[in-house]
Amino acid sequence: MNVIPLGSFELFMASTLVMLLAFLSFRHRVEIERPLLIAALRTTIQLSLIGLVLNVVFTTVNFWLVLFIWTVMLCAAGYEVMARQKIKVKGSGSFFIGTSSMMLSSFSIMVLILALVIKVDPWYSPRYAIPILGMLLGNTMNGIALAMNTFSGLAWSRRATIEQRLALGQPSVEAIEDIWRESVRTGLIPIINSMAAAGLVSLPGMMTGQILAGNTASDAVRYQILIMFMISSGTGFGVILSLWLMRRKMFDGRERLRLKDGFTVA
Repeated sequence: MNVIPLGSFELFMASTLVMLLAFLSFRHRVEIERPLLIAALRTTIQLSLIGLVLNVVFTTVNFWLVLFIWTVMLCAAGYEVMARQKIKVKGSGSFFIGTSSMMLSSFSIMVLILALVIKVDPWYSPRYAIPILGMLLGNTMNGIALAMNTFSGLAWSRRATIEQRLALGQPSVEAIEDIWRESVRTGLIPIINSMAAAGLVSLPGMMTGQILAGNTASDAVRYQILIMFMISSGTGFGVILSLWLMRRKMFDGRERLRLKDGFTVA
């Protein structure tokens, strides 16, 4: 089975739906038309460029080239996490927290799955390693951004309560534990919803792509289950690690809250 090709005219027809949504936003003063159109333009340009790059990368198996692409993807994801925060860590803290959390969770899980489960040879084969890391980073990035934003926002709004708990002798971990739990749940809700709805409400992207490419539904389902398990574990580990690093940033060595010193309102 061959995939039905799409040309520029077909993509233009699809883009009119986005332009219609932008018009409705402008008409009703929702004020999302500008970021919506910019996001649509970025999607078109970025995917077109990465398509050209991947056509070249897939024809060779060069570890250093794949590593370079991984690094670009990871840095871009770290920047997007930092850009979505309302209460930001001062300096490059948000970028470091988000990037290191994604690297230690998503990247390590990708290597483990490629080497021991799928058993790709070599394990860094770009046809597997780049798309899988992209799916992991995209979902992990959203979970970490939501969790970090919730954590810092709640801590900022409840800082008086936290300081009262510290004054009563509670350690910092206990003083902020309820906020930590709520933030973890917020970061994991999107992937839990996706897993719960998979197959009933939606057909996830990788499964849909394999079916369109002509693979059997059974093979596509097995790969999609593997990917969902990878995404959920990567998101969970990344959220927990990022909030652990943020919690360390919020308190000094004497367990005093230092939100005003280490954080700023965007």
